[in-house]
Amino acid sequence: MLNQIKELAKRLLAIVWIRRTWQALARAAAEVFGAHRLLSIPWSLLTLATFNREQFAVLRGRREYYRNLSRQRRSRTELRRNIHRLEKGISMQPRRPVFALDYLIETIEFYEAAVAGFTPAAADSGPCDGQAGGELLWAHNVLADYFSSVDAEQPLVAQAHTRFRATFGRFQPDRLDHKPYARSRSPDCPVGWDDLMALSMRRRSVRWFKPDPVPRELIDQALLVARQGPSACNRLPYQFRIFDDPDLVRRVAAIPFGAAGYSHQIPTVAVLVGRLDHYFSPRDRHVIYVDGALAAMGFLYALETLGLSSSVINWPDFEPLEAKMQATLGLDYHERVIMLIAIGHADPDGLIPYSQKKPLELLRRYN
Repeated sequence: MLNQIKELAKRLLAIVWIRRTWQALARAAAEVFGAHRLLSIPWSLLTLATFNREQFAVLRGRREYYRNLSRQRRSRTELRRNIHRLEKGISMQPRRPVFALDYLIETIEFYEAAVAGFTPAAADSGPCDGQAGGELLWAHNVLADYFSSVDAEQPLVAQAHTRFRATFGRFQPDRLDHKPYARSRSPDCPVGWDDLMALSMRRRSVRWFKPDPVPRELIDQALLVARQGPSACNRLPYQFRIFDDPDLVRRVAAIPFGAAGYSHQIPTVAVLVGRLDHYFSPRDRHVIYVDGALAAMGFLYALETLGLSSSVINWPDFEPLEAKMQATLGLDYHERVIMLIAIGHADPDGLIPYSQKKPLELLRRYN
């Protein structure tokens, strides 16, 4: 039904007078309702169906955030946020003798809840694989560094420090390397500008693939790079949903408009989903798109280094498609699709668009 409506709309807009009339009405509406912020209010009511899903998703995410506070989870976004805030305070130059008093007790409460739910079986198999033990190790190390860095005689600090030490009986790691460190200790970078530029020129949107399956271990290697992308307060508010079952790939890849004509031969498709349950405030409603896009770019570059090609499939905020994807993937309303990524081994004879880029002077402005 949706495809039939889309085809009918295409045929109608192909008729010149209909297309011009539609464009004139759209332009007139934009001129009138876009003239002042107050005039946008009646327009918002007229176009309620367009924006209601996002508004509900933000509210739903906020509800889930508060519900999650009393749930046992492998990763606690509220703890991650506050620990990262402490890291930034520790890293300040000059460092203040006392800081973070406005959220210190809250942070300890979050940490106590995480320790209470910790079991040795949940500990990491490695120092950086991001599971529950690694998160708790990081939180412990940063808190320990904080208490050794500030005025311990300050009453609130002393109270929090006492509560922190009380958790040692349940969790007290002997590793102390998950905390802020000097830039001079960062590993050397063997990649020069020429190498990176070559990689950026090599990576192009490939839409035609060989039928060869994509090894999952290569996907996971690329995801290890993706998660190193910057993320506001280190929350990583996204999930890559990977589909490599041929029937599921065809179903999922055929949903967005942007894959029309080539979705049938995509070997693997990733759906990047943003999770609004990482936020208690609507002010952060767009962070899932920023953080998700940063992760996606690292993912695309990593795939290229592993011999895999990819293309980003644009995801429109269009209610019929949103509803269909939600039902297909079993998404809650606070889980928002950011983009789809087609992945596979490139067909060497398949053509790719040249895609001339804009001049640099149109993309940057100093001061």
